Amino acid sequence: MGRHSASSTAGSNLLGRRARAVVAAGLTGLGALGGTGVAHAEPLRPVEAPLVDGTPCTVAARACVSIDGKQAWLIDDGAVVHGPVPISSGGAGKETPRGAFGVEWKNRDHRSAEFNNAPMPFAVFFAPGGIAFHEGNVETTSAGCVRLTRAEAAHFYEYLQVGDRVEIV
Repeated sequence: MGRHSASSTAGSNLLGRRARAVVAAGLTGLGALGGTGVAHAEPLRPVEAPLVDGTPCTVAARACVSIDGKQAWLIDDGAVVHGPVPISSGGAGKETPRGAFGVEWKNRDHRSAEFNNAPMPFAVFFAPGGIAFHEGNVETTSAGCVRLTRAEAAHFYEYLQVGDRVEIV
């Protein structure tokens, strides 16, 4: 968790191309809403929605993460389009938050202000505290982020857009 903040040029219209990305679907959490160029987290309202076959996430998700299963998927219109892929998540005391979130901003060559300028390639930020998908070691726990292999981090970075719904289960 940390101080990974968006620059003034990082944001774009957060409602983006997928209005369904901010539609609540049964999980609690925070999501990116608004269109001011800087993400503003607001609670999502839970609603009933069917799950995507083979995942623990709803049809409203664009990205799905199973913390216990150590896997992630990319979803389009309620169908898996990529995955499952291996992930690592936060360890004891630095758990990855569970819930429904919206992609807030992206940075291909991000460096952590909190962890000695540590590289976070292909960062896709989605939760408060600087939580992101990014490239990293999938064999060890993170400080709260969802780590992916280099190829998978690049794939998630290209696929996900600001405003897209991320469900962490």
